[in-house]
Amino acid sequence: MRTTVTIPDEFLDELMKYTNAKTRTEAVNKALEDLVRRLKIEKLRSLRGKYPIEDNWKRLRALEVREGKAHYGKRAR
Repeated sequence: MRTTVTIPDEFLDELMKYTNAKTRTEAVNKALEDLVRRLKIEKLRSLRGKYPIEDNWKRLRALEVREGKAHYGKRAR
């Protein structure tokens, strides 16, 4: 999608330097992707300790092995 945004040249130049982008569009896209990723991580961290999680992965793995569904360490051919 094409959008017109006014951004100071100095800011875009600095952004291109830090993102190693070759174009302004690439720099802005990288910055937006990074911002969204960081906000998602922040949201996940805010949920820490709010939901009880059973630590039963060993029991679940053993159950998968018994049922023949485990593919740990196997390469797809």
